[in-house]
Amino acid sequence: MRRAVAVTLTGIPLAVAVFGPVLAGFTNARRGPAYAFGPGYPLGTDGLGRDVLGLVLRGGLSTLALAAAATVAAYGIGTLVGLLAAGTRRRWMDETLMRPLDVLLAVPALLVLLLVAASAGRNAGIIVVVVTVVTAPAVARLVRTAALDAARHPAAEAMVLQGESWWAVHIGYVGRCIVRPLLADAGTRMTTSVYLVGAANFLGVGLPPDAADWAVLVDRNRAGLLLQPWAVLVPAALIVAFTLGVNLLADDLTRRRR
Repeated sequence: MRRAVAVTLTGIPLAVAVFGPVLAGFTNARRGPAYAFGPGYPLGTDGLGRDVLGLVLRGGLSTLALAAAATVAAYGIGTLVGLLAAGTRRRWMDETLMRPLDVLLAVPALLVLLLVAASAGRNAGIIVVVVTVVTAPAVARLVRTAALDAARHPAAEAMVLQGESWWAVHIGYVGRCIVRPLLADAGTRMTTSVYLVGAANFLGVGLPPDAADWAVLVDRNRAGLLLQPWAVLVPAALIVAFTLGVNLLADDLTRRRR
């Protein structure tokens, strides 16, 4: 039952994001009055008079794609740094790798977004870079903590004595040992990325204010929430459903691997 709920919560927003742009061609492309309902507008119109259904169908891919790209980049960088720190025998190298990350962890992610919003233009690539920078340190610390015991295990020591390469020891052996904690963290990390991507679009860092994006829709139509709630509630519900479903799936994979 739990797995079915997780698949449903994840699958519906994902299906809307992937197949929505195709289906959006069958929706009403004309503009009507702002925050209104009428024939051809099953979910009403937004503050610019655009069909909310069409915007929702077209607006999910940007949010989820940016969050997924940032999450993958954060795991790639954080995992490599964490394994290097856990596998090194030189304390100075461990300190050199981890202390700058502690500084980044001390800076609130929203503060970084606000600083970027004040100094950079609108660019989707900036969102990916910022979200990667603020989430990779946490991944690196998790990987280092989880990999310390495995990197000092007699099996790893024996592989080193046999002349195995660093990649074979730390990616092949240690990497397999830390899969469970990484799976447990994956749902939370993806949720954080979705939240930060949504916050970036909400703050006007990334996509244009008239873009068909779920987070932008929530931001631009919150003033008309009482007049036309669907323009805010539908995209917000899809974002919440996806994040909950991803966390439930990650928990299920962790239990199965156990």
